[in-house]
Amino acid sequence: MSTEPLRFDTKIAVLLREDLEPWQRLNVTAFLVSGLGTQVPEVIGEPYEDADGVGYLPMFRQPVLVFQGTKETLTAAHARVLSRALPRAVFTGDLFTTGNDRDNRAAVRAVPTAELDLVGLSVYGPRNAVDKVLKGTRMHP
Repeated sequence: MSTEPLRFDTKIAVLLREDLEPWQRLNVTAFLVSGLGTQVPEVIGEPYEDADGVGYLPMFRQPVLVFQGTKETLTAAHARVLSRALPRAVFTGDLFTTGNDRDNRAAVRAVPTAELDLVGLSVYGPRNAVDKVLKGTRMHP
C-alpha cells in the first residue's frame, strides 16, 4: 500500500450562507452532498471493514471542503456553477419548512432560478473550475 499523500484533481465543495444556525449548517451540508454519489459514482470509494471483519458503507474517496459566504456571494456562485454546467445541488430556505423529499422538490420547482432563496450549494468538478465557482468565499471555521 502506498503511503504517498493523495492529491485529487477534482473537488467536492459545499457553500453555506453565513447566517445559518449551527444545526442548519449541518443539516444543509448533509442534504447537499447526499445526491452526489448517485450521479457521480466515481466520487465514492470502497466499502470499509474493521479488524473484526464488520463491514461499513463506502464514503467519498476525497475530502468535502465546506465554505461560507453572504447571500450575494452564494447567488454569484450559483450563477457561475450553472454557467459551467458542473454537477450541483441546491438547498433553499423553503426546505426548512418541508418534511420530505416530495415537498422539497415541489418547493424548489415553485421558484424561478433567479429568485431561489439559496442557503446552500454543493458542487463537484475539476479543482480549478470549482475554485472559480467559489470565488469570494472563505473556508467555514
